[in-house]
Amino acid sequence: MSIMAKVMERAAGKGCSILLPESYDPRVVEAAEKIHKQNLAKIILLSDGENPIPNEKALLDAGVVILDYKHTPSFEEMAQGFYELRKAKGVTPEKAREAMKDPMAYACMMVRTGLADGLVSGAAHSTGDTLRPALQIVKTGDGIKTVSAYFLIDVPDCEYGNNGVFLFADSGLVEFPTPEQLADIAVASARSFEQITQEEPIVALLTYSTKGSAKNERLKPVLKALEIIREKYPNLKVDGELQLDAAIDRKVADMKAKGSIVAGNANVLVFPDLNAGNIGYKLAQRLGKAEAYGPMTQGLRRPVNDLSRGCSADDIVGVVALTCLQSDKEPDGNKTK
Repeated sequence: MSIMAKVMERAAGKGCSILLPESYDPRVVEAAEKIHKQNLAKIILLSDGENPIPNEKALLDAGVVILDYKHTPSFEEMAQGFYELRKAKGVTPEKAREAMKDPMAYACMMVRTGLADGLVSGAAHSTGDTLRPALQIVKTGDGIKTVSAYFLIDVPDCEYGNNGVFLFADSGLVEFPTPEQLADIAVASARSFEQITQEEPIVALLTYSTKGSAKNERLKPVLKALEIIREKYPNLKVDGELQLDAAIDRKVADMKAKGSIVAGNANVLVFPDLNAGNIGYKLAQRLGKAEAYGPMTQGLRRPVNDLSRGCSADDIVGVVALTCLQSDKEPDGNKTK
């Protein structure tokens, strides 16, 4: 069974409620129909009560929830909650009510208050418009100050990683991470890998050097990040600096990084900057014929994911399934403590 088939199976067992704010995009509507048919999640579409949603009657008949959020009784409650959250930043009650008219902001408040388990947007919104309210409202998770993005990579007929499955980060958001940000990315990526695959994360901090084979100022952030991680998370399997071959190939690791518990076994690859991360996942996708699922956002307290504006309905379905696995909802319907 492929990793994505496993993801879909587990997502279907969780019964998550996932918000899709961009209900006027035909791809989103098509995805909602597919998700409902596959029983992957309970979908909530947001409506402004004015513009028609494609196939609205069929969606309602199928059991998809369409929420006229501007006219729901909870609108004022959400506006008040946003005011309390942001009043120290100069937000007034009037500004809060105005802010809640934005579907992304309202959706983030629903996620924050537990009325939905996660949300997926970006088909018709920029990354900034999707993630800005998420940072303001949902905020970052415990021990993490950096929001980053990863790709779940599934390489066919591959002996490396977790039977060809890897997590690549950051491949979408943080351009030039500081040591502290790199540490956050590594820790969040380890959590994400375990969350999605149910396997132990083995984290490699990648560079062009292995264990001092080169000396350069650019290597210092990676080495500092390793210090931070080992101090805060001593039980996490992490090592660096490692070249890619040393990180995933046991024979190379025995020559270049003998004694490392990570080298040769890594399944979580943390790149030194966004240039490397973005190039890396596209190389795996195009030349390695890998399936690349993402970008998935990590580091937030609750899952909010940003789609590519060129996404297909099937892409949305996949991201919704992964979003379910990011949520803290247990398969029996209870929240984790």
